[in-house]
Amino acid sequence: MAENNHPLALVRAARGMTGVDLAREICAAAERRGLRSGVDKQRVRKWEVTGVTPDRESQEYIAEVFGVPLENVDAGSWPSWLPDVGVVPLGPASTVPALREALRASMDRSRRTVLSAISGTALITLAGAWATTDAWPEVTERVQGKTIGEDLVVLLEETSARLTTLATQERQHTAALIDAHLATVTDLIADGRYSPALGVRLHALAASLSQTVAWHRFDHGHHGEAGRFWIAGLHSAHAGADHDMGAALLSDLAYQASWRGDPRTAAQILERALTRTRHPAARSLLHLRLARALAPQGERRRTLRALSAAEHLLGVPTPDPVPAWCSWLSEADLAVDSGQSLNDLGDTRRAHQLIEEGQILLPPSRDKTRGVFLAYRARTHLDLEEPDLAAVAAAQSLELAQRIGAPRCVELVRGLVPRFKTFRDAEGVPELLAKAAA
Repeated sequence: MAENNHPLALVRAARGMTGVDLAREICAAAERRGLRSGVDKQRVRKWEVTGVTPDRESQEYIAEVFGVPLENVDAGSWPSWLPDVGVVPLGPASTVPALREALRASMDRSRRTVLSAISGTALITLAGAWATTDAWPEVTERVQGKTIGEDLVVLLEETSARLTTLATQERQHTAALIDAHLATVTDLIADGRYSPALGVRLHALAASLSQTVAWHRFDHGHHGEAGRFWIAGLHSAHAGADHDMGAALLSDLAYQASWRGDPRTAAQILERALTRTRHPAARSLLHLRLARALAPQGERRRTLRALSAAEHLLGVPTPDPVPAWCSWLSEADLAVDSGQSLNDLGDTRRAHQLIEEGQILLPPSRDKTRGVFLAYRARTHLDLEEPDLAAVAAAQSLELAQRIGAPRCVELVRGLVPRFKTFRDAEGVPELLAKAAA
């Protein structure tokens, strides 16, 4: 059977919906307006397979099903207004659809090809919408559903914090628990009865858990899933009017874009994220990531300006507590990422010095970051044609990553293997190649 690539079919499949499911949801949308719709699975098939255009009313119902604001619906341009697969547009009551989209996608790994389809254009558009749109009054008093009390929210907050702050070596075993916490919080937001204050805390918890889940997926190479969880967290943070957290999630999406070789998209996302970021430490991290996105593009002046801003902001005193998502940022990270940026600009010797300095400054507790830094150090040793020293750093990185369960770090080292093969006779290189191939 030929694959159905119609935009409606792709969006429907990404939501885990059959044609029958979509028809049922459309009819329910009509009923909420006191109207009736005659849409059934045969009508959905006509839209997706034979090219029939839904009438204006049906398009409005489809928009409601997928969380698209009505002002974005242009009936004459069907189906171009449909959301990109995996990107639920920001809008009233969009938090739960975004969270459930991420959770559904994660449960069905067989859709991996579809899950990788979020485009840079869609992410830039989402970042632009976040930067220019105030939060809707989504976090209001809920008067229907089962009552949610303070004790339950406190329990979820405390256990989630405990799970996400475990050492990396232990955290590799907690992914299923964190997923379950996020699913529980999503159901509470959707179906519970709670005060506005508890609603804000539930949305903040959903944003934080989404970010943690996303990084776990990213570290394991599940980029489509990671992107959806970051997007879901963005919806949650936006609903709670937490601009710094929203900027954090956009920054993570930008980091992923840089990692996957799309620094142009990363830079555009970060430029939009910086428009609403307030805390100096948060702005420092975003400027540092902006430098990392600009440097591969050869933007020397802008890169140095971003690095200067990151360095200045990191030391700015403020009475406000540092957001938890960037509390780890330190002089070590500044040094290493500055080094990486300078290396991309061709200043290899200075880059290597900064990476070595950062590795020395890094606290012992940050094992995963140490593994990444060692891989960066191996790269600059290779750039300086010091393969024996590069092999030592790469072997240390690989051993550490395998011990603590950090597959992204393993990927970094294995990405250097082709370069090591040109130095097969150098001391330590044959042993490294054998370890990397194991």
